[in-house]
Amino acid sequence: MNRNIAGGSGTGPGGRGPVSVRRATARDARRLTRLVRGSRAYEGQYAAMVAGYRVGPDYIENHRVFVAADERDGQVLGFYSLVLAPPELDLLFVADTAQGRGVGRLLVAHMRAEARAAGLDRVRVVSHPPAEGFYRSVGAVRVGTAAATPPAVVWDRPELEFRIPAGPAVTPDPVPGWSHHQSITCE
Repeated sequence: MNRNIAGGSGTGPGGRGPVSVRRATARDARRLTRLVRGSRAYEGQYAAMVAGYRVGPDYIENHRVFVAADERDGQVLGFYSLVLAPPELDLLFVADTAQGRGVGRLLVAHMRAEARAAGLDRVRVVSHPPAEGFYRSVGAVRVGTAAATPPAVVWDRPELEFRIPAGPAVTPDPVPGWSHHQSITCE
């Protein structure tokens, strides 16, 4: 599945070009690692969590990793990783410059369609605490709390899940008001 965003003026989020979701390749590894390590969401008390984090080519080749990229220049605006067994959204990051522009919603919609196509009925998310509101806004439901696992993670984290309804593999509208066609138009 390859979905894209094209704004009314021919550009995607933030005045950029069309954005599409595609399968990540080993060549994306360094860019994804930079996106994780450079995320402002992991500053301060959360910095240790991603300080040495690496999204390697082996990870990309062994998992369902997808990127949202600007079609004009190939810039990666975000990515996610779906683990099938047990079903979990392992990673979801959106570049700081693309935050609040629908890229995260597009990635979640894509993930839900991939999960449905794989026959999953739910996908677990152990969320970064500040991201819980985002996950709830895109349909995840809080199901518990994942306890801290020092020294890497010294805080409890919200545990959520996306319920994936059975049926045809149709991607839900990622943002209210966007069309439900191959080309998604930002308002």
